[in-house]
Amino acid sequence: MPCVTPATTKMRGGGEFRFFLSRDINLPVTFRVKNLDGALPPPQRAPNSEIDHSAEERKVELYVECSLYIDGAPFGLPTRTRLESAGPPYFWNELITLSTKYRDLTAHSQLALTVWDVSCGKEEGLIGGATILLFSSKKQLKTGKQKLRLWQGKEADGSFPTNTPGKVPKHERGELERLEKLMNKYERGQIQRIDWLDRLAFKAMDKVKERESNKIGNSYLYLVVDFCSFEHQVVFQESGANFLPPPIISTNELVIVSDPEMGRINPSEHKQLKLARSLTRGIIDKDLKPNSTQRKSIQKLLKYPPTRTLSGDERQLLWKFRFSLMSEKRALTKFLRCVEWSDVQEAKQALELMGRWETIDVCDALELLSPVFESEEVRAYAVSVLERADDEELQCYLLQLVQALRFERSDKSRLSQFLVQRSLRNIELASFLRWYVAVELYDCGFAKRYYCTYEILEEHMMKLASVVIGNEDGFKLWQSLVRQTELTAQLCSIMRDVRNVRGNTQKKIEKLRQLLSGLLSELTYFEEPIRSPLTPGVLITGIDPSESSIFKSALHPLRLTFRTASGGNCKIIFKKGDDIRQDQLVIQMVSLMDRLLKSENLDLCLTPYKVLATGQDEGMLEFIPSRSLAQILSEHRSIISYLQKFHPDEHGPFGITATCLDTFIKSCAGYSVITYILGIGDRHLDNLLLRDDGRLFHVDFGFILGRDPKPFPPPMKLCKEMVEAMGGTESQYYTRFKTYCCEAYNILRKSSNLILNLFHLMAGSNIPDIASDPEKGILKLQEKFNLDLDDEACIHFFQGLITDSVNALFPQMVETIHRWAQYWR
Repeated sequence: MPCVTPATTKMRGGGEFRFFLSRDINLPVTFRVKNLDGALPPPQRAPNSEIDHSAEERKVELYVECSLYIDGAPFGLPTRTRLESAGPPYFWNELITLSTKYRDLTAHSQLALTVWDVSCGKEEGLIGGATILLFSSKKQLKTGKQKLRLWQGKEADGSFPTNTPGKVPKHERGELERLEKLMNKYERGQIQRIDWLDRLAFKAMDKVKERESNKIGNSYLYLVVDFCSFEHQVVFQESGANFLPPPIISTNELVIVSDPEMGRINPSEHKQLKLARSLTRGIIDKDLKPNSTQRKSIQKLLKYPPTRTLSGDERQLLWKFRFSLMSEKRALTKFLRCVEWSDVQEAKQALELMGRWETIDVCDALELLSPVFESEEVRAYAVSVLERADDEELQCYLLQLVQALRFERSDKSRLSQFLVQRSLRNIELASFLRWYVAVELYDCGFAKRYYCTYEILEEHMMKLASVVIGNEDGFKLWQSLVRQTELTAQLCSIMRDVRNVRGNTQKKIEKLRQLLSGLLSELTYFEEPIRSPLTPGVLITGIDPSESSIFKSALHPLRLTFRTASGGNCKIIFKKGDDIRQDQLVIQMVSLMDRLLKSENLDLCLTPYKVLATGQDEGMLEFIPSRSLAQILSEHRSIISYLQKFHPDEHGPFGITATCLDTFIKSCAGYSVITYILGIGDRHLDNLLLRDDGRLFHVDFGFILGRDPKPFPPPMKLCKEMVEAMGGTESQYYTRFKTYCCEAYNILRKSSNLILNLFHLMAGSNIPDIASDPEKGILKLQEKFNLDLDDEACIHFFQGLITDSVNALFPQMVETIHRWAQYWR
């Protein structure tokens, strides 16, 4: 919420309760009238009136009148919804915005809602009304879905206390009301979402609703309204009033006291800090050198991860010795964190020092683009450092740099211009930049900013008419990128047609090939080659219908074989109805970690296949020929038997070539470490795939950063069959596996700051497992690096993790259940 700073209060146990004060919210009261539940009463007739058959056939037309009452008196004009006749049930789903603002409300503000029927002729028929208080008994603003019981035949009463309360009386509340309350919490994100458990709960809830509905006999009418939700709870406080906590009565009840002073600057400490940082000391500070104790403290805090907040003493220490630290490039980001940017003179001196500081590394420049740093000069400096990165390295961070545009101060920022300029020199960068920006256009809050970047890219690329890149002028280059979008739109259309086909997967495959050969034959041979969205350096010329198929799953993803201009082919998977932005992020991290490991001469035979989200619920994935472990174990009984089929060697270990076994062990080690660090969840034998050359890899990353739908997940995703393929826990190959794991873990720990910075830049994204709680997710990631341990201690720690995971037998039972579910799909 713009321009409103949440207050904070400490809770029992050391946690924090953040909240907004109602007096600070300068927004109009907003809510949504959803629907009317229950059967309408039959129309009433006068005692001796004749039967009017037209009345029986009359179509009911309903509207809801909404009135705000403050302390029992009407406030402002009533607002009406549109007429609704398409029912039962009757759905308005209409957003109502009152002229009154939240800051003007009192603790006894209430909403009076009356349902009217205009189909009765001259006189409007009163259906019923209900009233609801906007603040709870704890003085907190009500949010989320509210189900109000209507008082039939009565207009909503706005007096205080009201005669038409919408809340069901306590003595009448049953199981249905309890479930409604829990469902409201679930929809507001206060109850953790666990897909498989949620589906079971929803089925049980439907049965309870049906049973309760039959018991009640549909005698009650309910109006459902949805109140606006905020980032934090809104606590009532009158405008201009001093916040006084409620009197604490001497009872055993837990009392919540809101303290708006929490989180604010302590004036005494602030004054002391200003005196200590007096700019007149600048001349003295230039000659100051830290003693051995201070030097140790400085070196310790320079090793802090970028997510750690510096204490007041640590900030003061860095400021005091800022001049002597200018030759230490690692210290710049920490120094900039301790600057009081609201002080003009201090900010000016900090910027002067930044210009003279030892140039920082690219990974540290990413930290300066995080939301922590708002100074345009600091962000521009970070961009100037990024200019030193080559195209390959820049592509590794491009996804996060596009997200960092959210934190810029203007739409045409230095970062935006830099990304466009670099893209003009490299068609792969241009293609990926265009897609990353296009996907963000769906975000209402930042659509204008991303559209501005999109326009700048288009304008500059079209101007490249006189400059030729890859034998194509700017206009043709841009058109080749636009045709990628046209292609994905046609693929979405194909998916809709295929899904509508009744029958098994084979019938859907026949329909796909029929479409590609008939109505959509233009996709078989393109008029002009199109740059592949996944690999822009490759030109694709059409789809081969005979080599295209459909996967057997709920969403029916397409497996398409494209012909290439060079005479070869490339296979891709196209999905619609699934948000693959999270998969895109995970695979980007796998690719980056593969690059980091190879830079230390450790190739763990990873498979960072390409993934590209082309919309909120659609995208492409590179198809890698492979089989799931579930299929392999079903047909060959063991992984070794499967590998013997492709790489037999009578003299080799377990009857396969040593190279093949080593490839398998390395890939197992690499993915074990990466899935541990990223907290990948929901692992089973159907999303562990094995290639013919022995490379194992993971797919489907619906749960990351510690989230897992399965109970009691092991710390590392290592299954029994993988260990058996290495010869068991006593074999030399299992020992080699553990050695690879520990070596990879320590190499990746060295780059923990880079990985943490990249995830911090994703904090504002709409990726589910990050958006739900960015701060918590990044802290979980930081925890996995164990930065307080040295390399030797980490080897012991990680070997213990592997042992614990191998001994974790419980997941095998869950695996069996999952196989059953897959079998009957």
